[in-house]
Amino acid sequence: MNHNAPPLNPLPPVVWALTLPLIAMEVVLGLEKAGLVGGAAVGWRQDAVQRFGFSPERMRAMIEAGQYPLAALARLVTYPLVHLDFTHALFAIVILLALGKMVGEVFRWWAVLVVFFGATVAGALAYTALPWSAGALIGAYPGDYGLIGAFTFILWVRQVRSGGNQLRAFQMIGVLMGFQLLFGLLFGGGWIWVAELAGFAAGFLLSFGVSPGGAQRLRDRLRQR
Repeated sequence: MNHNAPPLNPLPPVVWALTLPLIAMEVVLGLEKAGLVGGAAVGWRQDAVQRFGFSPERMRAMIEAGQYPLAALARLVTYPLVHLDFTHALFAIVILLALGKMVGEVFRWWAVLVVFFGATVAGALAYTALPWSAGALIGAYPGDYGLIGAFTFILWVRQVRSGGNQLRAFQMIGVLMGFQLLFGLLFGGGWIWVAELAGFAAGFLLSFGVSPGGAQRLRDRLRQR
């Protein structure tokens, strides 16, 4: 037994870089809810949603007008900072830490960022594409699902190399989408799952280019076609 080993497996620095802002936001909002800071008439969580949340209605209006102010475009990547409540944030952070570690141990730091934020943007755009979607999109889940997509890619590559069943790599997303459907039927829910599924697809597809050796692997597949 190695007595000098850390009690917890160290996380890649890029995972902490993604996670700490979410934790800091939730700590601040929690302190305000407990009455330890603040005191404004409007709750800080509601204000944070207005400041950082992504509005599909506004994006559709921007596309129709052909005008894209930077402050509004920034919301494509800032909405993961805010969550509905502590529990909503807790699960998002746990998924980010777990999947970020598994992906970050294989991908370079910049590739993890590309996957997370690429999935975040893809989720917002997919949510916008639904003409009936309304209300702010918030939470890190589309980015988390992007990391799930990247991890699925890692498993898929291993199955391809070993000659195993490639569909086994998609078991995780199948189970997660099954739970999403079940909870939606039992408790009702909106169309956030579309953003999450788009995040997964984006994470999986981006991995073809940003994974180690991914660019060469992608060129080889294109040549085969």
